[in-house]
Amino acid sequence: MERSENEGNVKFLRALYVGRFQPFHLGHLEAIKYILSKANEIIIVVGSSQESHTLENPFTAGERIYMIKLALNEVGIDPSKYYIIPVADLDIHSLWVSHVCSQVPKFDVVYSNEPLTRRLFIESGFRVESIPFYKRDICSATEIRRRMLLDQNWEELLPKSVASFIKEIKGVERLKDLTKSDKIFS
Repeated sequence: MERSENEGNVKFLRALYVGRFQPFHLGHLEAIKYILSKANEIIIVVGSSQESHTLENPFTAGERIYMIKLALNEVGIDPSKYYIIPVADLDIHSLWVSHVCSQVPKFDVVYSNEPLTRRLFIESGFRVESIPFYKRDICSATEIRRRMLLDQNWEELLPKSVASFIKEIKGVERLKDLTKSDKIFS
């Protein structure tokens, strides 16, 4: 579905990148930079947008969108090159791709390493490309949330602006509060 824009053989590609971004980290930033080296524009889908205030999804969709904007501004990515769109989960896999497509502008290629996301888009006829991993052993949202809970260095795995924002909204305190229970153990 490559489209010519304006003149001659100039190809215009719009890519789709789906993530939960809980929180947005350096791996996500490197993925976006890589995708923008291959495509003219990127649609960043903030998945599970209805989720927040849980151990796996501590941040709201609005907070995640703001984190992404902060990080992209920090490295000087032109805002005209990206869209950030929250999309709520649809727990029917056979309908999920059409649900995403109904929420975003048209796109030409999907970038993802997540097996289910890849499979669903491939089965729906989309071109799907992989993204090089960036420090995958430590640069994952799960590892970052683990470090937050254990008072270990998590800031080094996030863009500086995102780490500052998480501190500003007391994100670590929120995450720690979510581990507490009001249940009485006997």
